[in-house]
Amino acid sequence: MNGPLTGVRIVEMVGLGPGPFAAMMLADMGADVIRIHPKNARPALSFLNGPYDLLARGRPSIAIDAKSEAGREALFALIGGADALIEGFRPGVMERLGLGPDVVLAHNPRLVYGRMTGWGQTGRLAKTAGHDINYLALTGALNAIGAQGGPPAIPLNLVADLGGGGMYLAFGVVCALLEARGSGQGQVVDAAMVDGVAALSAMIFGMRQAGLWSGGRGENQLDGGAHYYGVYECADGKWLSIGAIEPQFYAKFLELAGLRIEDFAEQDNQELWPVYREKIAACIREKTRDEWAAIYDGTDCCVAPVLDWEEAPAYPHYRDRETFVEIEGVTQPAPAPRFSRTPGRVSGPPSRPVDGAGPEGEELLRRWGVPEERIAALRENAGA
Repeated sequence: MNGPLTGVRIVEMVGLGPGPFAAMMLADMGADVIRIHPKNARPALSFLNGPYDLLARGRPSIAIDAKSEAGREALFALIGGADALIEGFRPGVMERLGLGPDVVLAHNPRLVYGRMTGWGQTGRLAKTAGHDINYLALTGALNAIGAQGGPPAIPLNLVADLGGGGMYLAFGVVCALLEARGSGQGQVVDAAMVDGVAALSAMIFGMRQAGLWSGGRGENQLDGGAHYYGVYECADGKWLSIGAIEPQFYAKFLELAGLRIEDFAEQDNQELWPVYREKIAACIREKTRDEWAAIYDGTDCCVAPVLDWEEAPAYPHYRDRETFVEIEGVTQPAPAPRFSRTPGRVSGPPSRPVDGAGPEGEELLRRWGVPEERIAALRENAGA
């Protein structure tokens, strides 16, 4: 079976993090994606372009000199036969290469032009450098994450780079592709990580304005302030997560922990949360993480062990669902979400970029319909 995006062709101008993640998602769903690397460029991180560069999986890579006339002509040929293009450079870079939206959309009017940046294509910070932590800092999200009295906690690069960035770019590209099928017209998708993080924060903004998120960091229901929603250290130094929000789950959690519901009766009294938390913490420290996991296994208490990176792929539920797969000896997350009729799949491991003027590169360009004269021009330019 083929994935739901089978037949869609996408040109990916290789960048870092969120752009490749979006392209990985689209390729996992069956899109035919070709990665375009700058000629003779060194990878920004040592593991890139190798077997562990998982964001590059499932699609071929080719190195083309976009600054040369022959390279630009080859790219125009690729883009002319594509449904979408993805790029993740600072505003103005693609324009300086002669590959900005105005030029490209004139060449291929039905193209979806996906642009991935931190700050967006407009606004006073648009051309300023930044990273995930900075985008989180200016959206309010970073300030809200962490323990009471401690500094903001950094949630890896999952929230801005990948959640607010790459996933929103992939969503935007698919939305624009659906619209283009009806209208026959492409458009620019301006995906900014700050916009994505703001959108992800919609529920919290609503709760604040409803008076349900009035405290500071680590003082609210969903940020670790509530005694029934947080992590607790166990006897072996490992951790247990508890999310017993609903009264029936709360009562069952206390019962299985050997605690009396009467001693924790005022579940939503925030003044008592610190007192309740100390009592629960003392209880949880009496057993190991796995002992608690066994007690709560299969119950509706919303309690789960905190696993590390090595433990998670082996967790029985994930084995049942094949949430993690192994490709050529490298363990990695399987494509998500699941489709009943047209499932996604990892079509292959990450590939090293081949030379656009070499035999493998020429064959790849032919498969994408690039005319022979443009392939020959690349070859001649490389030999000049």
